[in-house]
Amino acid sequence: MSRILVVDDEPQMLKALQINLRARHYEVATASDGRRALHEATRNPPDAVILDLGLPELDGMEVLRSLRAWTSAPVIVLSGRADSGEKVAALDAGADDYVTKPFAMNELLARLRAALRRPTSEEPSSGPLRIGDHLVDLDRCVVTPAVDGVADVRLTPTEWRILTVLLQHPGRLVTGRHILQQVWGPGHEGSTNYLRVYFAGLRRKLEPDTAHPRHLVTEPGMGYRFEP
Repeated sequence: MSRILVVDDEPQMLKALQINLRARHYEVATASDGRRALHEATRNPPDAVILDLGLPELDGMEVLRSLRAWTSAPVIVLSGRADSGEKVAALDAGADDYVTKPFAMNELLARLRAALRRPTSEEPSSGPLRIGDHLVDLDRCVVTPAVDGVADVRLTPTEWRILTVLLQHPGRLVTGRHILQQVWGPGHEGSTNYLRVYFAGLRRKLEPDTAHPRHLVTEPGMGYRFEP
């Protein structure tokens, strides 16, 4: 049974999340402020955290940074702050996902299930990863067909660097800022047009349906996600 720590200063929200999570057989711990959240997390480490940003005692961003200093458990930020800058800041600080209030409970639960399925290690998965009809081998920098009748694909060095950053975090939302820093270096954080061009090219080469990509997914205003 997975243990979920829910952190929110709204009693009704805490109760609603607690009821829904327990109904789906999760073990649930709650905290209504940042200090209690860190105390509970260190006393009984959770498998995942649902974290509000607007907390008393200690702001949610500080809680997030403190958690990331010692645990890789997935953190889903649940907040009324809809500004894209806030979302990017939370993701850069280590959040795995960001859900804006008000939200659909089924969507939050689906994102939680996805987060719990992800490997917590920052290392890329061993062996080739499948994207559509292709197998991508990051160690050898080779793309091979996964099914008969599919043409070979060649990626450019820049496409390989972008894909490597994304595939190292399967299922996790990676900000465009982070990808730009890793691939092009400091000073290019605002060059989002680079990413639009390169992701369009990667989808043409790897996605079976470029109009409805299943694996190389864009999260508007936030970043990109590799869905295995």
